[in-house]
Amino acid sequence: MDRKGVLTVISGFSGAGKGTLVKKLLQDYDNFALSVSMTTRKPRPGEKDGVEYFFVDQDEFEKKIEENGLIEYARYCDHYYGTPRSYVEQQLAAGRDVILEIEIQGALQVKKKFPEALLLFVTPPSAAVLKQRLEGRGTETGDVIAKRLARAYEESEGMDAYDYIVVNDDLELCVRQLHGMIEAARSEPVRQSGFIREIREELKGFREGAE
Repeated sequence: MDRKGVLTVISGFSGAGKGTLVKKLLQDYDNFALSVSMTTRKPRPGEKDGVEYFFVDQDEFEKKIEENGLIEYARYCDHYYGTPRSYVEQQLAAGRDVILEIEIQGALQVKKKFPEALLLFVTPPSAAVLKQRLEGRGTETGDVIAKRLARAYEESEGMDAYDYIVVNDDLELCVRQLHGMIEAARSEPVRQSGFIREIREELKGFREGAE
């Protein structure tokens, strides 16, 4: 039986540490492929085009939307973010587990198009810790931090749409939990529909031969 990869969506509040978790997951396990998102926001210090994101202008992004070249897209804090389609579909077909690190709007779009997708939401242990982490990054103004906290409240309304909530308090433990959730998801019926059809057809043949 051909093994198709698991499409996993990881979302979380800005400052929850989801990027660090994903990076560690990719370091510790070798079957994952990280889909690089496209965005219209400017690179932060140290970010490289094609590594953290594909950085494009608004016209180029909107052209990609028109061409149906994105699995999902969303507008967040005055910028577009989206997932290029071709890379994701190629990696899944090759049997690799694809990680999408995207916002909640995009996650819900993915779930509609790919019902078998696994949705994981990363959160710090408390709102106070979230505020501390945002301030500790030292890369954004107070106004931007306030906007991100307001956005986090809005995002909390959609947390119950996810399959699992992951509390990011201990990095090593969280990475093991993420890996375990993805491995468990592989055996769920919604992600084994091809195998179910195959074995059902084989059993049908045995039954007909016995009649």
